[in-house]
Amino acid sequence: MSVLRKVSWHQLQGIFYYVGRIITWVSVMMVFPLLVSLGYREWNIAVDFVLSISVGLSLGLALQLMPKPKGQLSWLEGMTIASLSWIFMVLVSALPFWLSGFYLSYLDAIFDAMSGYTTTGLTLVTDLDHLPYGVNMWRQLICFLGGQGVVVLVLTFFLKNAPGSFKLYVGEAKSDKILPNVVHTARAIWYIGLMFLAIGTVSLGAVAFLEGMRPDRALLHGLWIFLAGWSGAGYTPQSQSILYYHSTVFELLSLAFMLLGSVNFALHYAVLTKKRRELWQNIETKAYVISIMTLLMLLYLGLNRLGVYSTTFALFRKGFFQLISAHTGTGYATVYSADFAFRWGALPVFTLILAMLFGGMTGSTAGGLKMLRVGIVGKGVIQDVKRLFYPESAVVVTKFHFYSDMVLNDQHVRSALMIIILYILTFAVGTGVGAMYGYPLTDAAFESASAVGNVGLSAGITSAAMPVGMKITYILIMYLARLEFLSVFALIAIIIAGVTRKARRVF
Repeated sequence: MSVLRKVSWHQLQGIFYYVGRIITWVSVMMVFPLLVSLGYREWNIAVDFVLSISVGLSLGLALQLMPKPKGQLSWLEGMTIASLSWIFMVLVSALPFWLSGFYLSYLDAIFDAMSGYTTTGLTLVTDLDHLPYGVNMWRQLICFLGGQGVVVLVLTFFLKNAPGSFKLYVGEAKSDKILPNVVHTARAIWYIGLMFLAIGTVSLGAVAFLEGMRPDRALLHGLWIFLAGWSGAGYTPQSQSILYYHSTVFELLSLAFMLLGSVNFALHYAVLTKKRRELWQNIETKAYVISIMTLLMLLYLGLNRLGVYSTTFALFRKGFFQLISAHTGTGYATVYSADFAFRWGALPVFTLILAMLFGGMTGSTAGGLKMLRVGIVGKGVIQDVKRLFYPESAVVVTKFHFYSDMVLNDQHVRSALMIIILYILTFAVGTGVGAMYGYPLTDAAFESASAVGNVGLSAGITSAAMPVGMKITYILIMYLARLEFLSVFALIAIIIAGVTRKARRVF
């Protein structure tokens, strides 16, 4: 029997029940920007958040009137809950953006909400430099929620001991179980994030204060830059991104938190529990270091050949920062968008495109292909090359270390290749759509890589004036890439099943 025919009305009710729980708690998170708005006497913005919270809570509580599932969730149900929850929470979270008046349409607000939750960082806001404090707080907070994992948040604090929790966890493109219990794993992820949140806010805030900001604004900027930097999102409260601060120390701290956020939470946990050998034995760490060093050499070669920067320090400060920003999927910039299109040349731009597509580590806040998949495919290629030099009867065994010693098999390589192929196809579609609308191919490829890698660097294409078709395309690309396709495919399967049943009844 087809899997599509196994989805019953009772299962759909259970799916909507859990979606309602998640939407309810996402709506509760709007209390934080509401308090900021009240603190800065932004009365109109405060009203916007009250209205948005009311809509979100009404929707969430209405969905929770559905019967609560009694048994274990199936894989199809868990993945559908995750993918459907993301759609609803984006629609609800976009409301305060739209009501603020800083977006030309509700579609633009949805674009920014999706960009924030997927930790992409591309934005359509019309006047970022004068955005109210409350709206800025919500922009940065959804980056942190999306990077840490909204379903992970709900599992940690609000859905304890839910049956089939691991299916919900995997549905949000998380897979590493730091601890045997998935709820304890979710809790560990959030405790690690909150620990670095305190460190990042204080350190960045202190630097901003020493650079001349008044104390309250410095603290907020420290908080906001950390929230989006750690999450690999790239949202900033100023249109000049990190260039606005004109501080080498601020840039170095931002670099550190971008890198830390792109590291697997399981690796953080291993280091915190004194299992530091994972740092140099883990296949993903090795692949990440090799990728950064290789791409850095290509980037330096291209920039140096063009003479874009006059000193070695400027070359390092600009080039290395942009490379790490791209590779970690953050999208912070210390150069203007026009520089990518008109100053950097083909080789540096191509290097950044590769970095954006590669992304950070699995089980982190970063997007992209993930270095585990790149490392596994690399190992697979080396294994096949070795086989060419051995007799046909010889058995070539390749091992890799990923928190335990494993023997590389065809299933590992096939699984990695499947996701890589889907990413490349999505990247090609995004590039094609950009070219179809008349943008230069290089710029279209750069912007598409930024969307599919959930990065946020822009060559200048992404703006409120962008064609509606491209806005919708990028929204879908960001959504697919963040959930790594399978959860969205599960949702599509559920929809097809429903439409098929309805068609059978009619005909």
